[in-house]
Order: sequence, then C-alpha cells, then structure tokens
Amino acid sequence: MELQVYNTLTRKKEIFKPINPPHVGMYVCGPTVYGDAHLGHARPGITFDIVFRYLKFLGYKVRYVRNITDVGHLENDADEGEDKIAKKARLEQVEPMEIAQFYTKRYLDAMDLLNVLRPSIQPSASGHIIEQIDIVKKILDAGYAYVSGGNVYFDVLKYHNDTHKYGILSNRVIEDMLQTTRELDGQKEKHNPADFALWKKAEPEHIMRWPSPWSDGFPGWHLECTAMSAKYLGDKFDIHGGGLDLLFPHHESEIAQSVCAFGHEPTNYWIHNNMITIAGQKMGKSLGNFITLEELFNGTHKLLEKAYSPMTIRFFILQAHYRSTLDFSNEALTAAEKGLKRLLEAQRNINNITPSNNAAELDIKALINNCKEAMDDDFNTPIVISNLFEAASIINKIIDGKEKINSEGLEDLKALFNNYLVDILGIKDEQTSNMMPTIEGLVKMILDVRQEARMNKDWAKSDQLRDKLAEIGVKIKDSKDGVSWSLD
Repeated sequence: MELQVYNTLTRKKEIFKPINPPHVGMYVCGPTVYGDAHLGHARPGITFDIVFRYLKFLGYKVRYVRNITDVGHLENDADEGEDKIAKKARLEQVEPMEIAQFYTKRYLDAMDLLNVLRPSIQPSASGHIIEQIDIVKKILDAGYAYVSGGNVYFDVLKYHNDTHKYGILSNRVIEDMLQTTRELDGQKEKHNPADFALWKKAEPEHIMRWPSPWSDGFPGWHLECTAMSAKYLGDKFDIHGGGLDLLFPHHESEIAQSVCAFGHEPTNYWIHNNMITIAGQKMGKSLGNFITLEELFNGTHKLLEKAYSPMTIRFFILQAHYRSTLDFSNEALTAAEKGLKRLLEAQRNINNITPSNNAAELDIKALINNCKEAMDDDFNTPIVISNLFEAASIINKIIDGKEKINSEGLEDLKALFNNYLVDILGIKDEQTSNMMPTIEGLVKMILDVRQEARMNKDWAKSDQLRDKLAEIGVKIKDSKDGVSWSLD
C-alpha cells in the first residue's frame, strides 16, 4: 500500500507523490509566542511530528520548516487592534523581542518534553521582513493589491473575479463572506471588508515597525508564511500543515498571495489537524479555557485531578486520528496513562524473554504489516496503537508461560516496538529511559546469585531473593526454559 494523505484542498485521500523524490518539503504554521504553550498547541506539534517521523522512516529526506510568529498577529485577527506580542510587552514594560524570545524558549522546552523533534529550520517572521516586502511588491505589480493610507491591502474581489477562487480551500462562498464580514473601525481604507492587509502602517504608539516603500509599519499575518515557505522550500513544495482553525482566513489567504506572487498555489497537499475541545468548546487563549502544558505536567490547573506526564499527553493525542476532534477530560487522560503503562511494561518485558527453538511460529509480521498499512492510510495512529496492544497481550502470555516464541518472532517483536512505538509514535519510557541499563544489570546480578542458590538447593535463599525482588516491583517467573522477569 502506498502512502495516502487526506488533502484538505481536494477533500479526499490522495497517493503521496513528492515533487522531487526522495526530497520532501513540509511547512507547518507554528505558534504566536506571547504566552505559554497549551494543550491546543500540543496537537499540531505532535501531529506533524508524526508526519515528519514517518516520512523519514519511509526513506524520504525531509526539510521540515515550522515558523515562529513574533510580529503581525493582531488581537482580532482581522487587520485591526494591537499586535499581541507588542501588547504583552507594553503590559510587562519590556521589549517585544524579550517576550518573543522568552515564550519561544518556553514553547520549545514544552515540545522537547513531548518528544517532538525540532524542525529542520525554524524561521521567525521578524527575521524575514525584506522577503515579505518583496512579495507585497510582486502582488502590487500583478494588480491584486492597492495602497491606502500607507497600508497595502489584498483585493479579494479582483482576485476572485478573475480566473481564481477565494474560498477554494475553506469551501466558502465569497458573497457569504462579504455579508458576514464585520465592519470594524479603521477599515474605511479598504475597497471591501473582505480585503486583508499585506502591510500595515504603524500608529505612533506602535513599537514594532520597519521601513517600507509605503510606510513605517509591519507585515500582515498571512504574508509571513508565504514568504518563509517560499524562501526555504521554493514557491511550490509538497506539504503545508497547520491546525484546522487556520484554514480560514490564514491558509486561504496564503493561497491567494502565492497565486498572485508566483503564478500558482504554494503546495500540493494541505494537511490540517482538528481541535482539542473542553466540554465541546475549542480550547484557546482567546476563550480563556486553555490549560497550559506546564499546568498539565504539574497538575496545578483547577480542571485537573492530578498531574499527567508528557508521554501521557502525547499518547492521549495519538489515540485519536489527527482529523478527529479530541475532547479533554481527566477520565480520558487517566485511561491514556493506564494504556501507555501497559505498552511500556510490555516493551520492557521483551528484553526478558528467552526464545524457544521448538516454539510454534507466532505471526508477529502480520501485526507489523497492519501497523504499516495504518500509517500508510493517512497516518492512522489509533490503528497502530491497537496493534501494539495486541502485541502486548502476546508478550504477557509469553511471560506468563502460556505462549512460546522462537528467535525470529522475538526479533520481530523488538522491531515492532522499536519502529512503531519508539521511532514513529515517538513514545519514550520516562520511567526507565535513563536508569534501565543500571536496573537490568542489578537484576541480572541478583538473579545470578539466586540461580547459584538454586543449584545448591538452597531454596530458602532462592525464595528470599524472589520475595525481596517482588517487594521492589520486580516479578520473576521460573520455567524449564529459564527465568524471566518484569517490572511491575
């Protein structure tokens, strides 16, 4: 089965065909850094980490670009209001770049805890003002933008009335947009309310500003991704990703900008992750119902019954398909915690299994094939997890002496967990990742002493060592094939 991805633009699954194989270019919209990352930020971080990991697993050479928005994102996302980072800086009486740097580091630290791989390139909007101005010039020269009072606006009706469609990605009707677009103060300079800013003139009190041919000001929010994706991936690349909340107007406007500046749409595949909700309502800073990742990790938010580890959060997110909504609850997180514990215990126990040469062949390859087919079917992580649980059941039966496995089957089990649980799903064993070699060495040393006692028929000492190990959570099982052990 070839890799198929759901393309938001065509609204169907398509076979993935890179422009220049084995190279793949992927651009994902990153955070606006004016506050701590919350659970809603974790989902796109993990979703596109899975895409990144799996493409590399398939042998592709992936250039993954994820931006940092540190300028141009206004309070109401409609070309008006105060820049969110500038507002935070004004309130805290610091420079805007101090805010951006502080929360960028906080975001990256949180992603590291979630085992999200760093992107290949992480550009910031403020570092690419020249590129953004250049694209504004291209769009003006093409006749799809106009200057008004030092501002530059994209002419949506001019674009839509030519050979293009504004609304092609979000499936919106232009007439409906014009009727529902709010008339805000300061929009009298626009030809129509649906037009969006490519460049905004800075008011005297605005502290983030750059010189341009039209005014001292700052770029529009939608412009930054068009500029940075084109700079690092070319004006046509393979995958553009982001949260479903960015579908309109952000990604819709990116398409329009690219068509006017470069003559074609920016990407072949649009991939969007769905939202995390609380009681059915989208989680976000603007709604005030968000839980920061730090609060999740230390259990301090009022909605939390306890703290949850980063790997529990990651596993919770991966249990739902990325295109499905995911509703937060303590019950769901606790269930994810228990499921993750079961898989990690099974993974540890693989190393304690002694293969049996006369064992009937267990069909582990079928589970591996199932996982491969699931990932090829639009990165279906829940199906992968269900197959890993089936493998965990087999491991437990082997540990309990109810099943046997030969050397080839045991190697397949190790490959299944290493490839899919660790490398692709990105799950790491937080409990034993650093201490496991030491634990394994100590247990082996005690088991050697116990084996010597058994050979000397010192059953009292043998039982004493077994019981002491059980007290600290190490269960051992004797069989005619030898002794196996597991961490409880």
